[in-house]
Amino acid sequence: MESSKTALLSTNKLLLIAGTGWLFDAMDVGLLSFILAALKQDWGLTPSQLGWIGSVNSIGMAVGAFLFGIYADKKGRKSAFLFTLLMFSIASGLSAFAWGLGSLFVLRFFIGMGLGGELPVASTLVSESVEPEVRGRIVVLLESFWAVGWILAALIAYFLIPLPAVGWRGAMILCAIPAFYALYLRFNLPDSQSYQHQNSHAQTEPVIKKIQSLLSNSFRRQTIMLWIVWFCVVFSYYGMFLWLPSVLMLKGFDMVKSFGYILMMTLAQLPGYFTVAWLIERVGRKWVLIAYLLGTLISAYLFGIADSINQLLISGALLSFFNLGAWGAMYAYTPEQYSTNIRATGAGMAASIGRIGGILGPLMVGFLMANQVGVSMIFALFSLSILVAILAILLLGKETKQTRLS
Repeated sequence: MESSKTALLSTNKLLLIAGTGWLFDAMDVGLLSFILAALKQDWGLTPSQLGWIGSVNSIGMAVGAFLFGIYADKKGRKSAFLFTLLMFSIASGLSAFAWGLGSLFVLRFFIGMGLGGELPVASTLVSESVEPEVRGRIVVLLESFWAVGWILAALIAYFLIPLPAVGWRGAMILCAIPAFYALYLRFNLPDSQSYQHQNSHAQTEPVIKKIQSLLSNSFRRQTIMLWIVWFCVVFSYYGMFLWLPSVLMLKGFDMVKSFGYILMMTLAQLPGYFTVAWLIERVGRKWVLIAYLLGTLISAYLFGIADSINQLLISGALLSFFNLGAWGAMYAYTPEQYSTNIRATGAGMAASIGRIGGILGPLMVGFLMANQVGVSMIFALFSLSILVAILAILLLGKETKQTRLS
């Protein structure tokens, strides 16, 4: 009984420490969507330029996910955690002082590297540190901190960005300061026992061999499935959510009203995560992920064709509920596909492939909007992308519920 309580305390502490950093990461990504709308007004940027800001962020995330996934298998999950968060924190603070598009691009790239490296490493560390019976639920709860970060970002955007004394620069400073608190917390974080057991083997195995292992007979099927799913989900997520405030402004709402509506939609993310956390150990990873992606597909299409505020709010809330719930299931599902010696590399590579989608999504929206393509057609394309992900899981995915990690 005593050891059970100790294990629960340790799991809760790990969840809080990892989740705090995840929360501040989400604040930055969430604020970026509102900052794009503010920059359009402040700097007079075109849709294509705004699209490039989001895409540069994703380029950095692709590089970070690839490099730090390999680094985490070689030097440890904790070391990668700390390094990526420090990079993200410094670049976030400095971006408040960007003097033009070029400087903002450079800083967004380094923010993206920190974000992209940290997220798959975090889910890998948590997956390896908890018991199989609760592993899926705990990883989804880790992901739920993302919703809290988005809600805080929406509150900052609604109440502070419109104030001349604060603006988007002040919001970026606010986003950077608490990230150092998460950095302080993580000095108390141990590496996973699975990694420590594999430590000597992981350090001597060449990087190229790790990458080759992902496409070996043992792992090829799950690797191809994950790459397709990550690409399609990230492509649609960044294409849709980074542009939500701008899309609402295009539909005739002013900036403050648009930010308020996004805040209401964002609140639906939390029940999305919590329902997945409840279902994932009962139904399994594969079918929960498919169900929530199907919900994302339908709600994205409905949001695109919505023409009244009630339709926008309902379909937008459903989009937040299902899409972020799917993210939670995807983060729980991904590390379970690989053995310990290549787990962070595999999760990082999948996330890196996904970030290529994150580069193309915002660029595609900017290009199509500049060419007068309607919002309904743009969101229909994102629904099609989600359909491809669903088919990949159906055809290639296997259930990993409560399996013991090797």
